[in-house]
Amino acid sequence: MSATASPRSVARSLTELWSPRVVGELDDSYVKVAKVHGTFGWHAHADEDELFYILDGRLRIEMEAGAVEIGEGEMFVVPKGVRHNPVAERECLLMLIERKSTLHTGDSVSERTRSIEDQLRPLV
Repeated sequence: MSATASPRSVARSLTELWSPRVVGELDDSYVKVAKVHGTFGWHAHADEDELFYILDGRLRIEMEAGAVEIGEGEMFVVPKGVRHNPVAERECLLMLIERKSTLHTGDSVSERTRSIEDQLRPLV
């Protein structure tokens, strides 16, 4: 992604749900965008925090201690080790900032799991 590209436009152009794509790098972190709808699944990242920033729509992040709802222009950081389950009742576009070591589905493997190689595929 070029320095002037819109993360929202890139996320909107994605055809796969829950399949983040890397659009930038910042030190030891990736900046990713995704289009999501439905329920992702419970998981945790033992050693990494995960930042969710909403580009369009709303996202509920369920955690064992309760849930948070975030909307366009809002962000939430899931602390490392916290089990969470992202849920989008309607289509939602989001940006994630994660360490390069962060596994997509954390401590769980499911049909939604995407490798870092898949997330690094060139955008069409």
